Amino acid sequence: MVNLEWYRTFKAVYQTGSLTAASKALFISQPNVSQHLASLEAHVGKTLFERKPRIVPTDYGKLMYTQIVEPLGRLEDVEAHFNAMSFKKQTPLIRLGVVQEYFHAVLSSRVSTVDANLVVSFGSTRELLDKLHKGLLDFVVSTKLPYKNLVFEPVLQEHYVIAASSSVDTSVFDRCVSEEDWAGVEAWLLFKPWMAYTTDLAIIRRFWIKNFNKRPVIKPYCVIPDMTVILSALRHYPALTVAADYLVGDELKVIWSGRDATESMLYLAYDKTTATAEGVRVMKELCGTK
Repeated sequence: MVNLEWYRTFKAVYQTGSLTAASKALFISQPNVSQHLASLEAHVGKTLFERKPRIVPTDYGKLMYTQIVEPLGRLEDVEAHFNAMSFKKQTPLIRLGVVQEYFHAVLSSRVSTVDANLVVSFGSTRELLDKLHKGLLDFVVSTKLPYKNLVFEPVLQEHYVIAASSSVDTSVFDRCVSEEDWAGVEAWLLFKPWMAYTTDLAIIRRFWIKNFNKRPVIKPYCVIPDMTVILSALRHYPALTVAADYLVGDELKVIWSGRDATESMLYLAYDKTTATAEGVRVMKELCGTK
């Protein structure tokens, strides 16, 4: 394999026409210049310079110079750029894991305001926290699970509501709620088609148990593991879903917040043994919890 320094030495000798001048330009000894040239000539199997009173390139040397001078110059420019950057404050690279819906609704509009280069990963809470625990992510915004060495700082209190298209007629439902006819409320809800985030109805089930003290008898007509897509679909179909209130846009309406609030806290999670104070500061700024 060719040593890049052989090419640098060849270029310096070609441009200066002297072993001595090349050694001064490269800050190496003249014997090292001679050794580099000899090694390069042995590698390519050609004589690159004629050793006269003044070093003169052979035809093969001229051909090689035309082939390497431009790419070698580009490499030297890259080297100079990174050397210059080493004297400046480095923009931190942060690997962030986050639930997709929260990123779309909250963080996407803020990413350009923080002084960091973000590499964002989406996934479930368990997947993201596993990656954080293994050092594959630097920070995660999600709900809380028990992991050793992970710190969880509150970011956002989520309030779950039942949402639907604004075209859904809720007059009967509203009357049942106002009369506290909870059996009528449940019956009306069960009669409607539902869209769910997971097949086990985790979010819907939690809301149902909180408000009716039982599991929901619901067979969703559609399961989509992306709440943003579900809410978008609800604009075109008169179904219901349970979602965090901050995700429900103007084109949908909140049908019911429940008798008792169904809540969940999102946290900024990080490994206390590896996270830097600057990284934590940047992430709190991104999440709006300075």
